[in-house]
Amino acid sequence: MLWTPPRDATAATKPAPPPALPPDLAERVAQLKLADVIDIALRNNTATSAAWADARAAAASYGAAKGQYFPTLSVNGAVTTIHRTVSSAGQQAVKQQFYGPTLTLSWLLFDFGGRAGVIGEAREALLAADWTHNATLQNVVLAVEQAYFDYLGTKALLAAQQTTLREAQTNLEAAEQRHRVGLATIADELQARTALSQARLSLQAIEGQLQTTRGALALSMGLPANVPYDIALPSDTTVPLGISDSVDTLIERAVRERPDLAAERAQVAVARARVSVARSQALPSLSLGGNAGETYFINPLPTSPSSGNSYTATVTLSIPLFSGGAQIYNVKAAAAAADAAAQRARGFEQQVIYEVFNAYYALRTATQQVRTSADLLASATQSEQVALGRYKAGAG
Repeated sequence: MLWTPPRDATAATKPAPPPALPPDLAERVAQLKLADVIDIALRNNTATSAAWADARAAAASYGAAKGQYFPTLSVNGAVTTIHRTVSSAGQQAVKQQFYGPTLTLSWLLFDFGGRAGVIGEAREALLAADWTHNATLQNVVLAVEQAYFDYLGTKALLAAQQTTLREAQTNLEAAEQRHRVGLATIADELQARTALSQARLSLQAIEGQLQTTRGALALSMGLPANVPYDIALPSDTTVPLGISDSVDTLIERAVRERPDLAAERAQVAVARARVSVARSQALPSLSLGGNAGETYFINPLPTSPSSGNSYTATVTLSIPLFSGGAQIYNVKAAAAAADAAAQRARGFEQQVIYEVFNAYYALRTATQQVRTSADLLASATQSEQVALGRYKAGAG
């Protein structure tokens, strides 16, 4: 028997309504451009919202950490009742009731870099979160662009396959006509019919692929896959992008400016700050403390005043003597973690270099292929027209 959740639990877990297309883009929902798609993604994508929330949380943690430079003050109030019985002859039980506020101050004066390490760790964590937010924005834009061009490319494949299907239909009609007049065999007609079926099958596969890429683009925009929309087809006059900088120049720029790599370096600084914190825990610390209080007696004794005050001030020097080696191992663990973070950052830098190197030559090759394909298309179009004319005339 299935478990049925209570009504209040069902209401609490009810999903929020899915995001929709912005109203300012509703008029051209069927003709979205690349800039529109990126705009929608940056508004709706949950990854960007989560990264921004992480950055705000890190900023708040940094603000809280800086508070360690200042003293802490607290006010306490208490009501106390004391009942004391004295057994000596002639003495009676004594009952005292009093109340009053107490102001307490605590201030860390010096701890050999522990406090600065905590604040430095929080600051570097904030920088890492900010860099991660920037990297997330770039990743979202890149993912949207990739999904956009995948969908656009599939649309082009669909148009090309539709042309192929029409040509296959024309070839079949020509083969049937030639077979009827005795200029072709039944094998020629069957071959043309097979080509038509293959073209139709490929068209059906591309139609399914088109819906898949369309849903992927909607997902990259932070929208449900079934949301109604479409994109505008760009003109065929787009000039292939050339590369003016050398690959070494681009690598240097990426190593210097990539936000995800900067976030990794900030994590190294976080780990090194933790070493300072761990080291300070094995060293002395100096702190200042004090309190001031006022006491009011509810039923004062005849020989006692009705109120009183007290003030104390302390300077405390705390020197760790022995902890079973825990402090030493804490320093070693923090240092090893810092080394590991540095190695991860170094490995990530190598990955960045590879990505730029790979993308550079992929773009250069693709640019050359676009130009060569344009020449090939022009030649193939003329050849196809000549061959089709000869075939229809019976000379093919």
